[in-house]
Amino acid sequence: MGSMSIWHWIVVIAVVLLLFGRGKISDLMGDVAQGIKAFKKGMSDDDKTAEKSEPVKTIDHNANAQTPASTSHSDVGSKVV
Repeated sequence: MGSMSIWHWIVVIAVVLLLFGRGKISDLMGDVAQGIKAFKKGMSDDDKTAEKSEPVKTIDHNANAQTPASTSHSDVGSKVV
């Protein structure tokens, strides 16, 4: 009595088919398949963008060294004691 016999499964499947119908179940399975395909496509797109990464951009600090250190803005905020 504790295990489900074949007749129990037949009754469960019949009730599910009556409630949802064949069309709704096939539509649901089609939506699941489209979701899986979209997920796989998104994962492959992420791999392609990771392979084509842009070079790292750096800031050249030598450009600031060309300006004189004694500009009028260098001592702004300092107090003379």
